[in-house]
Amino acid sequence: MEYLYARLFADNPGLRGLFPYTMTQTRVAVFGLLARLVGMLDDEEATQGALGQLARDHRKFGVKEKHYRPFFDALFAMAEHVGGPVLTAEMAAAWRSALDYFAAVMSAAAAVDAQSQPAWWTGEVVQHDRRTETVAVLTIRPDRPLTYAAGQYIEVQAPRWPRVWRRYSIANAPRENGLIDIHVRAVPGGLVSNALVSHCATGDAVLLSSARGDMAVPADPGRDLVCVGGGTGLAPVKAIIEEVVGAARHGRRRAITLYVGARRSRDLYDMRDLETLRLAYPSLTVIPVAEHELDFAGRVGRLPDVVWTHPSFRDCDVYVAGPAGLVSATVKALSRRLPGDRLHHDPLEALQLARRPARPDALGQSVPAS
Repeated sequence: MEYLYARLFADNPGLRGLFPYTMTQTRVAVFGLLARLVGMLDDEEATQGALGQLARDHRKFGVKEKHYRPFFDALFAMAEHVGGPVLTAEMAAAWRSALDYFAAVMSAAAAVDAQSQPAWWTGEVVQHDRRTETVAVLTIRPDRPLTYAAGQYIEVQAPRWPRVWRRYSIANAPRENGLIDIHVRAVPGGLVSNALVSHCATGDAVLLSSARGDMAVPADPGRDLVCVGGGTGLAPVKAIIEEVVGAARHGRRRAITLYVGARRSRDLYDMRDLETLRLAYPSLTVIPVAEHELDFAGRVGRLPDVVWTHPSFRDCDVYVAGPAGLVSATVKALSRRLPGDRLHHDPLEALQLARRPARPDALGQSVPAS
């Protein structure tokens, strides 16, 4: 990957401006993506889906069709460099054919996406609510309608770190006024999160990507919900709960149990809003969990362990959000108690990538920690 980007920027110095200063995480992500693409080439539908999403994601970086050819030329040069004398003419032809295919699919997908939505939105911070020393809730007004479903996420770029994007779940169901909330926790090494928590104020502008994510309100109105939110992982499950509460005016009132966890009770930053939601919807039960506080009035222990004691998951859909380790542990604990198709969460690989800290001493693009 170091050779790839060195070759790309040496041959096309104008492209360097598309990337921020740090690139460690991008090199890791691109290597993993290339490995997955090569591994799925026998599945045309999966390959086209992955390439199409890649093209749509890269529009927010300012990537245009003219940039595909230089990148894939550098990628081919990397294959020649790594392969050396082992790279036969037949292998080289196969690489070139695959890369031409990648470029064609991505160009088509980006063109279709550009017909329906912008590459990014400009958002105005209309409220910055510092809930704790490290957590802030931001309410943002996009400059144009931004379509999303409860449970999805967007990526955010702060003015302090141009071309560095960080993923945040939208913490509310769609509103008529178009405002969106995001919950941000500042972590060590998190460039964007620290900028949004400590160096952002009402009136500031941020950039927003289109919404993504597969977590959604269950279609079966006969099933109840158990929601698990660890830390700022509360955001997407809160949005799903709001959506269910809003739909209850026109149908069955589903029972909802929300387990919301943190290391200590002072880190349970959204309890006031959750209490308001509970009072408006009596079928909602909110169970706060503190891991390291023996005299806490709520439940004490690891969130996955507490959730495992839930009386019954019969006829329930379960939604889990939070750090990758928490999601993984919760899924493992509950996998013996309910079918996999009723246990919903974002892909663990994406969660791990999104929360990995940036390396500011490295050259190239990164996706820093929250």
